[in-house]
Amino acid sequence: MSQRGSHVKFVKRDDGGVRTAVVPRHREVVVGTLRSIMRQAGLSQDEFDAL
Repeated sequence: MSQRGSHVKFVKRDDGGVRTAVVPRHREVVVGTLRSIMRQAGLSQDEFDAL
């Protein structure tokens, strides 16, 4: 995890390679941005809801 300004970058390494998700640190995140973060993290809507 690293932070630059108002964004945090999460990196996960596994056998499938490297997955990176950049997340803004705001009180509210726009729906389209949230969907993009979910896509970067490789999460479906159901997987995200289960968190």
